[in-house]
Amino acid sequence: MSEALTICECFARDGLQHETTDLSTQTKIALIDAISEAGFPRVEATSYSSPRHVPVFADASYVLAGIRRRPGTAYKATCPNLHAVKRAIEDREAGHGPEEISLLVSATQAHTEKNLRTTREQQWRNIAEMVALADGRFRLIGVISMALGCPFEGRVDPASVIGDLKAFSDLGVRHVSICDTTGHGTPGSVRRLFARAMAEVPDVTPIAHFHDTRGTGIANCMAAYEAGCRWFDSAIGGVGGHPAQIRYGGGYTGNVATEDLVNLFEAEGIATGIDIDRLQAASLQCERALGRELQSKVARTGFGHLAA
Repeated sequence: MSEALTICECFARDGLQHETTDLSTQTKIALIDAISEAGFPRVEATSYSSPRHVPVFADASYVLAGIRRRPGTAYKATCPNLHAVKRAIEDREAGHGPEEISLLVSATQAHTEKNLRTTREQQWRNIAEMVALADGRFRLIGVISMALGCPFEGRVDPASVIGDLKAFSDLGVRHVSICDTTGHGTPGSVRRLFARAMAEVPDVTPIAHFHDTRGTGIANCMAAYEAGCRWFDSAIGGVGGHPAQIRYGGGYTGNVATEDLVNLFEAEGIATGIDIDRLQAASLQCERALGRELQSKVARTGFGHLAA
């Protein structure tokens, strides 16, 4: 695989869906603009989730219409169902749609019922319809939640995750986030799963999407990198988790903190392409918007990214 890293900043979607603070549309736009200026090649901007179930994204179309788009950055919106894809197409035709859409499945039946209110079998039928409707308008990003463990079902068979990757591949989806949704992964399990994914489904680019629930998130990112992964998801301040209206798992639920991940890669001599000064500014802006100190350690101590 290419040595170039591709980091997707997920604060504005995966981060905000777990928050109870009510941010204005203009504040969200300003935060996404600050994130864009730091040079991220991918930004998870919003979700077309039902406003009834996830009200924080009721303004999805307004956010996408208002952001200042950076050349070279792809903006992504999550699409949990067919209606969401229709909304993405409408925004695209209006001139302000996303470049990418996420299509969600879960590795376990229990989480599928909890998070998507359907069965795995039915969700795969939904995904096939969504891919057909999208009809090449977007880069499609598959998402496999609970890929490394589930709070409802426990251990997840890696063979099942490989099966889901192959199912996405069969539908023409060439990028898939392998998500440790509630932080059950370890460097060993991550390394094995990503090595197997790239060996058995070589036409799919795996994306490491890890939550730091049990403090292993950043170590897991390095394990994925060592296995050959070059695409990563993270969120400024380590925010994120399940939608605030849904309860599962316990304790801290957030993503790997972008500041810490970028710092680690740079310290290891692995170029991220991210402007450190602008990332620091965006980090501070996100903290101010949420009105509290967030989880990034680097935000407290400063970047120490001189390569050895």
